[in-house]
Amino acid sequence: MSALTASPAWQALQAHADALRGTHLRALFAADPQRGERLALQAEGITLDYSKHRITDETLRLLQALATQAGLRARIDAMFAGERINVTEHRAVLHVALRAPRGADIRVDGVNVVPEVHQVLDRMAAFAEQVRSGAWRGHTGQRIRNIVNIGIGGSDLGPVMAYEALRHYSARELRLRFVSNVDGTDFAEAVQDLDAAETLFIVSSKTFTTLETMTNAHSARDWALAGLGGDPAAVAKHFVAVSTNAPAVSAFGIHTDNMFGFWDWVGGRYSMDSAIGLSTMLAIGPAQFSEMLAGFHAMDAHFRTAPFERNLPVLMGLLSLWYADFFDAQTLAVLPYDQYLKRFPAYLQQLTMESNGKHVTLDGQPVGVPTCPVVWGEPGTNGQHSFYQLIHQGTHLIPCDLIAFAQPLNPLGRHHDMLLANVLAQAEALAFGKTADEVRAEGTAEALVPHRVFEGNRPSSLLLLDKLTPAALGKLVALYEHSVFTQAAVWHINAFDQWGVELGKALAQRIIPELESPAALALAHDSSTNALIRRVRQMRGRP
Repeated sequence: MSALTASPAWQALQAHADALRGTHLRALFAADPQRGERLALQAEGITLDYSKHRITDETLRLLQALATQAGLRARIDAMFAGERINVTEHRAVLHVALRAPRGADIRVDGVNVVPEVHQVLDRMAAFAEQVRSGAWRGHTGQRIRNIVNIGIGGSDLGPVMAYEALRHYSARELRLRFVSNVDGTDFAEAVQDLDAAETLFIVSSKTFTTLETMTNAHSARDWALAGLGGDPAAVAKHFVAVSTNAPAVSAFGIHTDNMFGFWDWVGGRYSMDSAIGLSTMLAIGPAQFSEMLAGFHAMDAHFRTAPFERNLPVLMGLLSLWYADFFDAQTLAVLPYDQYLKRFPAYLQQLTMESNGKHVTLDGQPVGVPTCPVVWGEPGTNGQHSFYQLIHQGTHLIPCDLIAFAQPLNPLGRHHDMLLANVLAQAEALAFGKTADEVRAEGTAEALVPHRVFEGNRPSSLLLLDKLTPAALGKLVALYEHSVFTQAAVWHINAFDQWGVELGKALAQRIIPELESPAALALAHDSSTNALIRRVRQMRGRP
């Protein structure tokens, strides 16, 4: 038994969960006619309906007691104070500083970092205005019409998601593409129909050494020079960098005036509102980017100051923990009912699973409980014709986050009413299902009754906002960031390192020369890996 599971708050929750396990949502709603109004929270323009969860007032009290016992408030304060809460890398964790307003005071080692953040934002804005206005010209004097962001992980998933989410606000004369995979197909297809004279590349790598990113960057450089007459001076007009490695950036051919930095207290998956968001700013413009930052900051302030019982990220984080640890729910479905948010679940996969996919506590001891559900999802209503069958009638318990907006960005006949009707209906169906008696009352043949029964009691949250604006996107992302932090604080794990991505990358560096060598090399892997390397070499005609 771990220290967490042996704690009084955990033991109380376990006993409560055991007592509540057989209770159906139908019974909870029948016993409390005002449940739907009571178990809903409105803050920062977001309505969270959490009434359709397998919880009571006592559940919420016990979950909040667990958060208090875990020192969540102190952890929040430590993060905002710039303390080095990323203990394995001895770093502060201050993505909240990226969206702090001018004049704010957030310190690392006694130095206020906010002025430096705004210096970078101002430089980004000036550059974005040059490109968007046409003042920035390529090597041949042509206007930039294509922007290709090259990055991976947080340097790709955030920018891609933000571009898709805010495409309604984007400059349509600019085409944005994103390259992340080291698979050459990703780069080849991204530039297939582009003119090098009109194309600007953003190379996003803090160290300017990331293998996948720099492999793609060098391919981009070769492609651009091939289309621009081979003059190395062309690189400076068609490449900018998001990095802190000035010598490497300069050696690549990018002028360091066109290098936009960020800091070691910004984790990659928390960086979309830093210089990593340069492609976003180019697409939607500095003013809209500032609105997005304001949305982030509003949720930061709410998380920092609201009491736990009225705190959106805290409630969402504790509900996720409730199912992962007390109901053995191994996944969480994120289901945005807005096509612009089609990449939001993929973005949350990294944010959530890279953060909380940990097996030891801050002091190196086994956590002792499951941490972090597998996050997945697709936009509604597409998912309804795909995997919702599993959620409704399958044998796995899959809590769902449903996200909806009252106002459409593209009004078109009855489309949005139909979309909203579907998300509301799904939440109702998941919770209450359909009993055998209800199925029989419809005249269903007895042999078909079991097949048409919906057990219900499937939990869901519904997040309702007015409209998908840049500010709304910032609030949503910050909401999930802080929900992840809440869970990490209770589990006593470090949400801000990612050692799990390193081992495979290190082994790949060994295997690359073993695949490429003209002559066979001595192999020292396991028998399976050795055999596969030999098979690849054989298929390529190498000894």
